[in-house]
Amino acid sequence: MANRRWQLVGVTALLGGLVLGGVLVHGRFAAQRSGGEPMNESRFVVEHVRLVSDKPFEEVARAFERQLGRFDAEVYKALAAGGDAEGARARIEAMAGPSGFMLFGTNDHGSLLRLAGQKRKAVQYVVGNPLFALRMTQHDVRAGLYAPLRVLLYEDEEGKTCLEYDRPSSLFGQFGDGRISPTAAMLDRKLEALAAAAIG
Repeated sequence: MANRRWQLVGVTALLGGLVLGGVLVHGRFAAQRSGGEPMNESRFVVEHVRLVSDKPFEEVARAFERQLGRFDAEVYKALAAGGDAEGARARIEAMAGPSGFMLFGTNDHGSLLRLAGQKRKAVQYVVGNPLFALRMTQHDVRAGLYAPLRVLLYEDEEGKTCLEYDRPSSLFGQFGDGRISPTAAMLDRKLEALAAAAIG
């Protein structure tokens, strides 16, 4: 829509190696460590999303945060102590915001950049939903490496507000588990909707 003035740019980034021709490569490589145990490495393609808006950084940040609930880590402590599982599930469900996500934390990279003499607006958001993560980690605990997700909101050199994240299905797709894929695809849709609500 004309009033949105944002663009979506899908950029393919490579983690752990170079993939030519946009072909997904997922292989395992063994390297011998000094302790004698092999270290496995894998390569996969990550789809990167970038949205740009003429709206002020603060306005986009407020719109983004309005869509998020707040995660309370006390629920994990209760579970670890043998607390009621269904009660904990209900508490987690109540923490979610309109987007289905909750905020786990933020990192103010803009303030950090002042150590380098730069004045920038940049905040990394850690967002997710433990119940969404559970749908994946119960099948492969390694999915916990990317749950919760990271979103970076920043102001670029031209004064435009940018929002970037790695598409969840490309992160979780490396595990090649069909039981994880539906949840990862759902996360794609929810994160896209969250970003659009903030930028649009």
